[in-house]
Amino acid sequence: MKLFQSLPLLFIAYLFCSCGNTDKTGAQDIKFDGEVVDFELADDLYKFHDQIKNKTIVNRRFKHKDVVAAIQDLDPSIFEVRTAGQSIEGRDIFLIKIGQGAKKVLLWSQMHGDEPTATMAILDIFNFFQQKNQFQELKAALLNELSIYFIPMLNPDGAERFQRRNALGVDLNRDALRLQSPEAQLLKKIRDSLDADWGFNLHDQNRYYAAGHNPHTASISFLAPAYNFEKEVNQERGEAMQIIIAMNGVLQEYIPNMVGRYSDAFEPRAFGDNIQKWGTRTILIESGSIKDDREKQRLRQLNFTILLTSFNEIAKGAYQKLPLGLYDEIPFNNSDAFQDLIIRKANVKINDQDYKIDLAFRHGEIDNEENTDYHFRSFISDLGDLSTQHGYIELDAESLTLVPGKVYSSKVRSLKRLIKIEPLDLLKAGYTNLFMKDPPEADQIDQLPLRISSNETPDIEIAVGKNPSMLLQQSDGTFKYAIVNGFVWDLDDEESIRRAWGNLE
Repeated sequence: MKLFQSLPLLFIAYLFCSCGNTDKTGAQDIKFDGEVVDFELADDLYKFHDQIKNKTIVNRRFKHKDVVAAIQDLDPSIFEVRTAGQSIEGRDIFLIKIGQGAKKVLLWSQMHGDEPTATMAILDIFNFFQQKNQFQELKAALLNELSIYFIPMLNPDGAERFQRRNALGVDLNRDALRLQSPEAQLLKKIRDSLDADWGFNLHDQNRYYAAGHNPHTASISFLAPAYNFEKEVNQERGEAMQIIIAMNGVLQEYIPNMVGRYSDAFEPRAFGDNIQKWGTRTILIESGSIKDDREKQRLRQLNFTILLTSFNEIAKGAYQKLPLGLYDEIPFNNSDAFQDLIIRKANVKINDQDYKIDLAFRHGEIDNEENTDYHFRSFISDLGDLSTQHGYIELDAESLTLVPGKVYSSKVRSLKRLIKIEPLDLLKAGYTNLFMKDPPEADQIDQLPLRISSNETPDIEIAVGKNPSMLLQQSDGTFKYAIVNGFVWDLDDEESIRRAWGNLE
C-alpha cells in the first residue's frame, strides 16, 4: 500500500468503486474533505452547466461564424481577444486570454475540424466567467492564480467541411516538425511566446473505442504524452499525469468505468509530444461517445466540468499529493471494440449450407452539401466470431435465421401514396424495400422501417461494406425482426413502427 500513502482514504475508496451505468453513483453519498480533489465543487459545476451553456450551438457541425459570434459577445473587461492569425482560406484564428496569474495555461481545440466537443465546452466556459452571480470565489481564485489562453477552433477550414484535415489536406497533429501549415506555425508561435506552463490538447475520438477489455465505451480518454522514445517521466510530465488522475476521479462520478488512456508511444511529429518536450505540462483529452449522445452534449458538459476542475487543481497545487501510480490504473483504450449493432449467432444459409455467424453494423454519417447536417448510411462492418466486441445494441439471434428482404413490386409514385402504406403488413410479408423514382431526401428516410430507394436492385449480399435489408425469421416461418439501414425493428412493437412511419407526414 506504499503507493497510496499520500492519498486521502476516502478518495481511494471512491476511485475504485465499481459501477455499471452512466448515472451518478452511490459514491455521491461519500463526503470528501476536498484536500486533494474538490468533488463538491465539481458536482456544483456539473449541475450549473445547463444554465450557462451557449444555447445557440446544439450539435457538432457548427461553423467558424458561430464561434466568431460567441467571441464578439465577450465582455472586454474580462477577456482579452486578439486575432492571432489566419487559416489557409483566410479565416481568423483567435487567442483569448483571461486572468492575470503567474501560471500560464494554454488550451487549443478543433485542431481536427471534425472534433468539436471541446470547442463547445470552451464557449460554455466563456459564459461561465461572464456570469456575475455565482462561483465568485472560484473565479477570483482562478483569475488571480492563472493566466488562461484559449485557441478555440485552430482548424476553421476543416471545421467548415467537418473534416479532420485542413484546407491543404494536412493533419495538423502531424505537422509539429515541418510546420508546413499556417495553423501549425501559429500554434508553435503562441506556445513559444507564452512559454506556457500547462497545455490542454483537446480532441474527439470515434465512438468505437472501449475502456479496456470491458463492455464500456471510452467516453473520455486521456494521455500525458511522452517526450522521447524512452517514455521517461520528468517532473512536467508527472504533473500532467497527476492532473489526469484528478480529472479521472471526477469523471468516475458520472461515467464510471468509461474512461480510457492512450498508449504513450512517442510520435515525433505530433504536437502533444513535442509541446511536452518543449517544457509545457501537456494533457490530451479525447471525447469519445456515450450511448444516446450522438451530438456529444453530455460529453460537452463533462468537458466543461473537468476543465474548470483542473484549473482549480492547478491554481491550488493540491494535485501534487496524488501518487503517479494511479495514472497507470486507467485502462488503455481498446480501438474498434464497439459496433453500433451486433447480431449474435444468427443462422444463415449460403449455397444450401447452414452457418452461424455474428454480424455487425456501423451507422456511417453522410454529410449534406453544406456540412451542417447528415444522414445515416449503414454498412456491415464485420462478421464472424465477434465475441470480443461489444454493441451499443445487441440482438440474440441464436434461434433465428437471417433472410434477405424482398423488394415490393408496386412502384410508389408520390409521397402521399407512400404515407398511406402500412409498413408492418409489408414487413410481416417479407418486404423490406420499396422502389420510388423520386424518393424523399435521405435525411427523411434513413431511419424508417422500410428502405425507400430509387434503386430497383438493392444490396442483398451479406458481406463487409454492404448494407442489405434483412429479416430474422423464427422457426415457424414468421419474422421477428427487420434490419433496415443497420437499425433494428421489432415486428411485435407495432406502435414504434407506425410512429416512425408517421414521421414522413
